[in-house]
Amino acid sequence: MDAVIAFLTDLGFYVAAALTLALAVVASGHAILYKRDSRAAVAWVGLIWLAPVAGAVLYALLGVNRIRRRATGIRSQSPRLSGTYAVTLAADRMLEAVLDPAHRHLLPLGQMVDRLTRRPLTRGNAVVPLVNGEEAYPAMLDAIARAERSLALSSYIFDRDEVGLRFGDALAAAVRRGVAVRVLIDGVGVRYSWPPIVPWLEAHGVPTARFMPTIAPWRAPFWNLRNHRKLLVADGAVGFTGGMNIRSPHVVSRAPRRAVQDLHFRVEGPVVRHLMDTFAEDWSFATRERLDGPVWYPESNGAAASGSVAARGIIDGPDEDFEKIRWAILGAVASARQSIRIITPYFLPDSGIITALSVAALRGVAVEIVLPGTNNLPFVHWAMMATLWQVVKADCQVYLQPPPFDHTKLMVVDGVWARFGSSNWDARSLRLNFEFDVECYDPALGTELEALFARKRDAARLLTAEQLDGRSLPVRLRDGAARLASPYL
Repeated sequence: MDAVIAFLTDLGFYVAAALTLALAVVASGHAILYKRDSRAAVAWVGLIWLAPVAGAVLYALLGVNRIRRRATGIRSQSPRLSGTYAVTLAADRMLEAVLDPAHRHLLPLGQMVDRLTRRPLTRGNAVVPLVNGEEAYPAMLDAIARAERSLALSSYIFDRDEVGLRFGDALAAAVRRGVAVRVLIDGVGVRYSWPPIVPWLEAHGVPTARFMPTIAPWRAPFWNLRNHRKLLVADGAVGFTGGMNIRSPHVVSRAPRRAVQDLHFRVEGPVVRHLMDTFAEDWSFATRERLDGPVWYPESNGAAASGSVAARGIIDGPDEDFEKIRWAILGAVASARQSIRIITPYFLPDSGIITALSVAALRGVAVEIVLPGTNNLPFVHWAMMATLWQVVKADCQVYLQPPPFDHTKLMVVDGVWARFGSSNWDARSLRLNFEFDVECYDPALGTELEALFARKRDAARLLTAEQLDGRSLPVRLRDGAARLASPYL
């Protein structure tokens, strides 16, 4: 009997050792194959072998990019409407008619985004910037009131407040006059106000869906897979996009203590289809209803030339559209010769973007970044302050705005190329959220946006390296600790 017990004990030991070895081999092999950063791969492989079983378990829980894998799986259930485009990769030929000789160096940027997005650059668009809710909301409500066939509205936040109910009334009125209306609100963003707006919209006959609603703690990854896009398309011909949610604080004059500055855009022309296709794909995923036909895509598809802007929508998300906005940013920074001007509420870029901006500044490009002096998220502000020295000491000019908090998202390169939309300069936007931006090429629009940038910059104060170095030790430790969480902010 003792011999049997000894045999079983020895067998159990060898089986456990074999399983531990197999687990370490599989886990370290996965890290070697799929970790893009070699330093991260080395760190994980070391932990896996130095802490048998525990290292492999930690890698399985924290090291595997389930967010991207899960997003790819769920979004693959929806039709890839962008695949209906016949992309000719002809941005360079199109831009030759838009750009003067002094800006022809941006032609390769158009080619790059062609290949990156597989979505065509379109000509003949009109783009109108709308500052704060005072300009954006009346224009959006007017488009809703004029709609005759269809309305598609997507927002990360849609509050049940004065502004939200005005939009609700306008949407309900459109339903009553026979317009096909669809409203999509993010499942987390909808809870920014209580009670939420969804029951009110449904009670008034407005077809409404929530994007991946969940409160279950064991489904926590879904808290990261957020639809951060802001889209409104009326009759497939007039579109609105940018950074503005639907909520009262964006009407700055009416909410002095909670005011939030922001920038939205009205677009007309063929690029409106890019907005509509993005909404249709999101709606199909959320509801399994496919939006098609002349109600949503009229004969012209909004393709009638309306202006001089060459524009393209850039879809980004933790699925097959992974990091497309990040790559577009890197391409634009590399293409700049005179100036890079950035306004963003959250500036926590990764090391690659920091290096690109620093290199641009060191080769003589005027890199100017306007940020809120006081952030609506203090923890994010601390992390930003711990990050900024890297660009400030490379001769980038960083400006801090006085209140009210500015939620504007804008990038202008050489006064000709502009990017606006829903994305921020942080990992949550560039890796975890579903975002939508628009790139534009047009000297007149670039001049208008640079003037807007200049007004904000001139009202801000320049942040110097001496000021960053002069922070007290406790403040620097606080900011540095916050920066450690920057991939998740």
